[in-house]
Amino acid sequence: MAELTAQIEQAREEYYVRDAPTLADAEYDRLERELRELEAENPQLARVDSPTQTVGGQAAPGFAPVAHLERMMSLDNAFSLEEVDAWAARALDGLGAGAKAEFLCELKIDGLAIDLVYENGVLARGVTRGDGRVGEDVTANVRTIANVPERLGTPNPPAILEVRGEVFYPSAAFEELNDQRREAGLAEFANPRNTAAGSLRQKDPAVTASRALAVYVHGLGAHDGLEAASQSAVYAQLQEWGLPTSPHWRVLQDLGAVRDFITDRGEHRHDVEHEIDGIVIKIDSFAQQRQLGATSRAPRWAIAYKYPPEEVTTKLLDIAVNVGRTGRVTPYGVMEPVKVAGSTVEMATLHNQFDVERKGVLIGDTIILRKAGDVIPEIVGPVEALRDGSERPFVMPEDCPACGTPIAPEKEGDKDWRCPNTKSCPAQVAGRVEHAASRGAFDIESLGEESAIALTDPDRRRPEALAALRAGHAVYLPIRSAEDLASPAFVVMKNGEESRGTDGVPMLRITEENQDLLPPPQHGVVTIGDNLFDLTPGDLEHVVVWQPLRRGGESTGDWQIVPSFWSRQIWRYYKTTSEWRLTKPSQPGKTTDLLMDQLEHAKEQPLWRVLVALSIRHVGPTAARSLATAYGSMDAIRAASLEELTGTDGVGPIIAEAVRDWFAVDWHGALVDAWAASGVRMADEVEEGFVRTLEGLTVVVTGGLEGFTRDGAKEAIIARGGKASGSVSKKTDYVVVGENAGSKADKAADLGLRILDEAGFEALLAGGPEAVGDAAEATETTEADEAAATEKD
Repeated sequence: MAELTAQIEQAREEYYVRDAPTLADAEYDRLERELRELEAENPQLARVDSPTQTVGGQAAPGFAPVAHLERMMSLDNAFSLEEVDAWAARALDGLGAGAKAEFLCELKIDGLAIDLVYENGVLARGVTRGDGRVGEDVTANVRTIANVPERLGTPNPPAILEVRGEVFYPSAAFEELNDQRREAGLAEFANPRNTAAGSLRQKDPAVTASRALAVYVHGLGAHDGLEAASQSAVYAQLQEWGLPTSPHWRVLQDLGAVRDFITDRGEHRHDVEHEIDGIVIKIDSFAQQRQLGATSRAPRWAIAYKYPPEEVTTKLLDIAVNVGRTGRVTPYGVMEPVKVAGSTVEMATLHNQFDVERKGVLIGDTIILRKAGDVIPEIVGPVEALRDGSERPFVMPEDCPACGTPIAPEKEGDKDWRCPNTKSCPAQVAGRVEHAASRGAFDIESLGEESAIALTDPDRRRPEALAALRAGHAVYLPIRSAEDLASPAFVVMKNGEESRGTDGVPMLRITEENQDLLPPPQHGVVTIGDNLFDLTPGDLEHVVVWQPLRRGGESTGDWQIVPSFWSRQIWRYYKTTSEWRLTKPSQPGKTTDLLMDQLEHAKEQPLWRVLVALSIRHVGPTAARSLATAYGSMDAIRAASLEELTGTDGVGPIIAEAVRDWFAVDWHGALVDAWAASGVRMADEVEEGFVRTLEGLTVVVTGGLEGFTRDGAKEAIIARGGKASGSVSKKTDYVVVGENAGSKADKAADLGLRILDEAGFEALLAGGPEAVGDAAEATETTEADEAAATEKD
């Protein structure tokens, strides 16, 4: 308990006073929760001034201490919906049998708490939270924040009004600030919260004024001259007086609606203007708040639900490099596994060596790791205060780790280094095969990253396994024949461990001493990609891959060799004859049969998907659709001049040059010819009487349509000469609105654009603007009438 207390107090000082936290929020929450549990189990050891009973930190040096008119409290946290339910049950129980309450739910802003005091309607001071009783006077800096009014917008202001809020750095402004710092060669700021705190605590208010800070107020302290019955009523009054209140709050009638609000906002937590880390839930009624009261540090009538952390700290064990399908050599961090945003992360990209230098990370650092929603994990930077001198810098390798070819920038000034062995570098071939099978290309679901590696580079992890052998670990090899059963290396494995019984799986245990039993090095059955559509199950029979051996979900340090596309032989021990017999030979797996079927089906995919699958730089689905629509066949695209390609709608000079350069490489043309010989369709069938009804028009489709998939709608638009856009703007000609349409439909209505339902979309495809002129005009008129009626009401 003493150790936890010291850690928490140190973390508070770094967070509140120095604006240089060394712990991620999730780690701080874990420590505080552990201390709270220990205090509950050992109440005789709990300190009166324990961090679980106090708020915030001390005032930072350089700012005058100021006492709050009314104490600023903290909030208790909930980390699950069940904990929210338990809090609500306690609150309702405290209100009396059969009591009901309305819940005000609002976004928990990830910023810096602020206390604003207005005297007779004029801003008198701005003070940080501090320890909840005394904070720092940052009035001069607060006055530079654009949305903080100097005077309240009322002729009859209250004599005293103390409001609490949160200073934050808007997400878009934060990205812009970091873009500017990148261009200036300066280190980027780690996150909006720390940047907001550091900006507010600048000694020079001019520096604060240069930062795009904003404030939302969300609570009351001392007040004289403000009467309201509820939190929601206060928000309405504060907004009327010109104080900035958040638009993201709702008053909800029951816990089911509260749960839905938490879930919905969690799914859209990056759609608002600021960072959030949870939802604050309050009893709306002030009378009920007073009835429930507070503990020594937090009100009983409110709780903060915390979303899974998106920013954590962990140890950077190493920086390795990965080779992508275009030959780009990318450094990535190898870290101690850590859970962030709901998933366990062990690796994160570092883009290039300049990115490593710019972020200032060293191998061995404690680092800040961020993973926002489904975004790829990102190493933000090091926690320099935790360095002990054992850290070392990253050095870019001179040779490609996959094929040994010397690597270098493609041209002078490039930040990215590449392996020039584009034809046969196993890592590049694996990347191209995986890309060809991706959803935006041939859409071969059974051919993912692991299968692509097994086809092209099955020995990729062999060096790691051999390193484990040298370190004293073992590699387990399946029995391949009856002769293996007589080997001294023969063992029986059960649940990942060697078993004394005979009811397990027979294996060979390979160590450094008998590693001659290991299978010889393998070469991929796909070496360039030209034979991808000619593969048979027989080609894949002997492909094996190397995998770490886990027990109970944990790594053991040992490795195993397993068949990738065929099943393992099944051997059974017969006690009556004291012998092992082969009861089920190896055979193609179900996923292998599925792969064969999907490869055959992929041959019939439209031309644009074939173009995407070729991994031509800059040619994604949009450019590929444009090329396929304009030329109709692979031969026509290959024959087109640079000028013709450049003039193609949706292509332009960069893509055109990339296409010409790609086809100028001899083995690229041979690859296309091989696929064509295997039966891959290289031309689109044109429907008889097909008319380009959407020539020059931009169409946006939002929401679900019964008769079209998302890709199908895009293809229908592009095939008729239109542009299928993903965003609504004044230049959009039509917006097709299906079921569960989101903000795009609202924006289209706001801009007065022509809106169609699915029937209108089908008419537009068939007959062009003339076919929907009246319907679109009617839609516009109806919306205009509704808007006018709403304004009149």
